[in-house]
Amino acid sequence: MTNNSNTQNSATDQRQARLEKLKKLQSKGINAYPPIYRPTFTSASLNEKYASLANEEQTSDVVKVAGRIKAIRNSGMFMDIYDSTGKVQIFSSLEHLPESEKEILSLLDLGDFVGVEGTVRRTKRGELSVNTEHLTVLAKSLLPLPEKFHGLTDTDTKYRQRYLDMMTNPETMKTLRMRSQIISAIREYLNNLGFLEVETPILHPILGGANAKPFITHHNTLDMDLYMRIAPELYLKRLIIGGMPAVYEIGRNFRNEGIDTRHNPEFTMMELYWVYKDYNDMMDLFESIVQYVAMKILGTTTIELDGKTIELGGHWPRRPMLELVKEETGVDFEAFETGAEAVAAARKLGVDVADNANWGTVVSTVFEEKCEHKLIQPTFVIDHPKDISPLTKEHRSNPRLVERFEPFINAWEMGNAYSELTNPLDQRERLEEQVKAREAGDDEANMMDEDFVTALEHAMPPTGGLGMGIDRIVMILTGSSTIRDVIAFPTMRKK
Repeated sequence: MTNNSNTQNSATDQRQARLEKLKKLQSKGINAYPPIYRPTFTSASLNEKYASLANEEQTSDVVKVAGRIKAIRNSGMFMDIYDSTGKVQIFSSLEHLPESEKEILSLLDLGDFVGVEGTVRRTKRGELSVNTEHLTVLAKSLLPLPEKFHGLTDTDTKYRQRYLDMMTNPETMKTLRMRSQIISAIREYLNNLGFLEVETPILHPILGGANAKPFITHHNTLDMDLYMRIAPELYLKRLIIGGMPAVYEIGRNFRNEGIDTRHNPEFTMMELYWVYKDYNDMMDLFESIVQYVAMKILGTTTIELDGKTIELGGHWPRRPMLELVKEETGVDFEAFETGAEAVAAARKLGVDVADNANWGTVVSTVFEEKCEHKLIQPTFVIDHPKDISPLTKEHRSNPRLVERFEPFINAWEMGNAYSELTNPLDQRERLEEQVKAREAGDDEANMMDEDFVTALEHAMPPTGGLGMGIDRIVMILTGSSTIRDVIAFPTMRKK
């Protein structure tokens, strides 16, 4: 408590000192927050242009650079300023600065943004530098930068004040930049296949598209409750029914559920639908998207994650869920006719399931507890129970199952995909079962969406659908062990 109090007092004292410096700047007619500055080079482009400049070589080239001060040496004679691409060393000699700018040096602090105009040289130690001829204050920082390493070790500060983490940890900036590149690469791949990117509502009048707990809000003008989207599925399928052959959406979903290393209440999904395809095609597509993105971003399909080497290339195995469960537990759940038999078998394995759990729910729960953690290398877990898949086409050879898969990498579920259910009569029956489950207390069950069933009655062609968890894909490709590292502003408990 004392250390925290001392830190707060120190920050307060520093703020006051910086305010005094700001007043001095203002008294000299210097605007410490000017409206514009136009650098001619970034750190990266400057280093690229003058890469061949020899040690102790001086040019007459005048450049303009700008960035945040992160190091001051020799009373301001030397400064390191950083932009998003790297560092530039600044050398300021009082004899070369205009009289009106000389005092600025003593009024600068770590964290300030400055613009520097001057000539380029390379020091005898090989450091590319700009010799200052004009110095411009671009933004006076009133609060100090975090202490060295503070932003890296204090995880609460890291996630609550991401801007501090970005200032002190180059890896954070790298991860967020890679996230953008990964999403762009996914878009590029799908656009090249002829997919159309679309937008669907985030506020839903009826809950559906996934089994999940929603966030509920209220629209005052319409005087009606609305649900924050848990999945865009039912709207995207309406577009397929309307005549679009291949659509996708990358956007936020919201689920009022737990928070851990792989879950955040709001998360990014890519969801797509493609006519005249089935879940086998979706497996090929998922595999190819991940491999394309890995090669484009990393230049390899071999990654290191949590001390494990994972190979994303090649043909990923397709493993039926029941087969994996039997292999791991020795129990053939397909032999059980009733949910009660399955419940009894699960409890013998030490898996806790509800007394009234249906057969499919039991199989899925046993799989989650006994099998998931072993799926390190990329694996498609296929042929899920029908009981837990209300929007999926029945399996062609087993009526208890559906044509559905989930891809796993590093024991993490990376998405979900189906041969989509297109029979409106079957769909109505499945949704009616969901309504019964909801009335019985299952707040993750779907509601009846009459308009969606009506849309299906206008005929939906055979279609494959795929959902991909963007945050988890980014985790895999950036080597991140927690979802908070790949989301700029993760959800945090209120202080």
